[in-house]
Amino acid sequence: MKDADVSKQIQQMIRFIRQEAEEKANEISVAAEEEFNIEKLQLLEAEKRKIRQEYERKAKQVDVRKKIEYSMQLNAARLKVLQAQDEMVNSMKDDAKKALLRVSNDKKAYKKLVKDIIVQGLIRMKEPSVILRCREGDRKLIESVLEEAKKEYSEKANVQSPTITLDTRVFLPSPPKNNSVDSNEPFCSGGVVLASEDGKIVLENSLDARLDVIFRQKLPEIRKRLLS
Repeated sequence: MKDADVSKQIQQMIRFIRQEAEEKANEISVAAEEEFNIEKLQLLEAEKRKIRQEYERKAKQVDVRKKIEYSMQLNAARLKVLQAQDEMVNSMKDDAKKALLRVSNDKKAYKKLVKDIIVQGLIRMKEPSVILRCREGDRKLIESVLEEAKKEYSEKANVQSPTITLDTRVFLPSPPKNNSVDSNEPFCSGGVVLASEDGKIVLENSLDARLDVIFRQKLPEIRKRLLS
């Protein structure tokens, strides 16, 4: 083979190798570009996801904060309503207490009321012998109705007339000074307290105790009316 032919073949081989290398380099460049674009897209999506998550987290925080604030405002409003209710209920009870203090002013009516209270207490206790305690100022009035009360109880309960011992050593508290129901000192508006001889059974039948019972029973109804 001539030198010219050899040289021509060599040149062809060089061109082939060069072309193959360029194609390979181009393939690598394209693959690198695609890989770069994929990685860039993945990073972009990851950042978008982070931003969405952060937004959702902050949105939830705002929502929770709003719910807490609303709940606090609602509780504060309810508390104000309850406080207003309590004030009105206490005011009503104070008015009732003041009215009770005037009950004993009508001697005739109070005498009958005390007698009825004693009979009621005897019926509830069903004891053959009881100790009766009253205010010191009511002592004479109580003594004047004891026999009538015993007789009435005996007839209603169809039992023998009970023995009633009036406690002359310990009395119920007196009415408050200046008729002030806000007094910190204990006071009694009237009525009696009955006890069995052994002291195991005690029946609070004072006007104040009866008022407390009535208020406890009627409190749900009173609150309902205040809300309506």
